[in-house]
Amino acid sequence: MPLAIFDLDNTLLLGDSDHSWGEFLAELGVVDPVEQRRKHEYYYAEYEAGRLNIREFLRFQLAPLTRYPRPELEQWRERFMQEKILPMITSSARQLVESHRVRGHRLIIVTATNSFITRPIADEFGIETLIASEPQQVAGQFTGEVDGTPSYREGKVTKLSAWLDANRESLDDSWFYSDSHNDLPLLRAVSHPVAVNPDPVLTAEANQRGWPILEISADRC
Repeated sequence: MPLAIFDLDNTLLLGDSDHSWGEFLAELGVVDPVEQRRKHEYYYAEYEAGRLNIREFLRFQLAPLTRYPRPELEQWRERFMQEKILPMITSSARQLVESHRVRGHRLIIVTATNSFITRPIADEFGIETLIASEPQQVAGQFTGEVDGTPSYREGKVTKLSAWLDANRESLDDSWFYSDSHNDLPLLRAVSHPVAVNPDPVLTAEANQRGWPILEISADRC
């Protein structure tokens, strides 16, 4: 079956769900806003430079999940979806997903952002298969560590390959949409790579290789 694979942040979303979650927690008073912004700016600069220590970053992002009861976290997540995420989802992004759905393609989101944040976002798009960084849990409580391979750079290929093997699928007829040069390992692995609102490094790579470049912009009022 043909596969349509989507990155999430700054691809299907006009924004970054990781960053927005941290900002949302700062607004709630759950994390220190100054320290949250300082650390996120540092990690984002590392990400843009292609040298992010993904496990270190995920420990930073997952730490608040360890300090509060699961029901409270889920209540916050519901508010987060309504207040922060839904405004980031454009009609163009929904139409892109739907264009593959009506063609009978299997839809997949592959994202470095943890699944606690991203599962409801995938559900909003009607995408069942989510490959994300998995927060480790013990007896239903988050530990602050990652379970298995983080879904980042080559890790996205590793995790997707495991899913392909388990589901007897292949990348022979596959699309992958992403904004970031950090996704070049997976973009090079699919048969139809597409750069979406690409960063400068990915723009140069796409132009060199003749990959299509797609611009998704905010809805007009």
